[in-house]
Amino acid sequence: MTDLHVQHVDGYGTVRIRPLNPEGDADLVHAWAGDERAAFWGMNGLTRAQVAEIYAHMDTLDTHHAHLVTVDGAPAALLQTYEPSADRVGACYDVRPGDLGVHLLLAPAGPAGPRPGWTSALLTAVTAYVLLVLDRRRIVIDPDVRNAKAIARFERQGFERGPAVVLPEVDLPDVHLPEKHAQLAFLDRAVAFPG
Repeated sequence: MTDLHVQHVDGYGTVRIRPLNPEGDADLVHAWAGDERAAFWGMNGLTRAQVAEIYAHMDTLDTHHAHLVTVDGAPAALLQTYEPSADRVGACYDVRPGDLGVHLLLAPAGPAGPRPGWTSALLTAVTAYVLLVLDRRRIVIDPDVRNAKAIARFERQGFERGPAVVLPEVDLPDVHLPEKHAQLAFLDRAVAFPG
């Protein structure tokens, strides 16, 4: 698949972002999303086929997109982007022109364990992709309010905490999402890339 963004981050490696292949990447995403540490992702207990089906459905949408992020060729994260106005989060805050929602699921730490600065370097490339390549004005995130680790990680990256909200349940033929208590946070392009 064609890379959508390639960026070298000094001391970290070359980050590539490409569209997720719903079937070809299903084993990887199923392993990550089914891991206990990914409980807030909401896919624990799903089969590989169910995960592939979810991302195959997402692949048909113009408003929601899934991407695989690699570092020096090794899978590093699952990145989902979405138009807030076409998502349940849009009912919970005043959507501005140029907003883009982001969900990020990091790969588990490798055999050497966690690497200091790894997540920050990855977020630097993701931020550049969303705000510069996709030419968006602001990133919106909505982690579970109990996911203090993720919220703190985004705040260290420059995100400003917004309101805590309740995302309504979605129950459609192709999509079911339970109600979610979320902490909104925002990163403006002018903050991430001043000048």
